[in-house]
Amino acid sequence: MRSNTRDLFPPGLRRSLTKFGADLARARRKRHLTVAMMAERVGVAKSTYTRIEKGDAAVAMGAYAMALFVLGFGEVLGELADTRRDDTGLLMDEERLPKRVRVKKIPAAR
Repeated sequence: MRSNTRDLFPPGLRRSLTKFGADLARARRKRHLTVAMMAERVGVAKSTYTRIEKGDAAVAMGAYAMALFVLGFGEVLGELADTRRDDTGLLMDEERLPKRVRVKKIPAAR
C-alpha cells in the first residue's frame, strides 16, 4: 500500500501542483492533443497522464518533465532552481562575505 504523500504537502504546494497540472492540460488542448496522444508521447499510461493533469504528487518527476518536453517547455525545468536567480541564496552568500580580508604572515625560512 502506497502512502499518500499529498497529505504531507503544505496547502500552498498542493495548490501549485493543481495549477501546474491544469496549465499542462490547457497547453495540451491549445496544441489540439488528446490525453491518449500525450500519454503515448510521454511514455506513460493514459491514467497516469490524467493524474499529471490533476497535479498528483505521487507521479514521478520524470513524467512531469517529459510532459513539459512534449509540450515544448523542455528548457523550463533546468531554470527552476538556477542559482543565478536564487535571491535568498545570493543574499546569504552576501552575508557570509568577510568584512575584512587579512593576509596571513608566513614565517621566514631559515
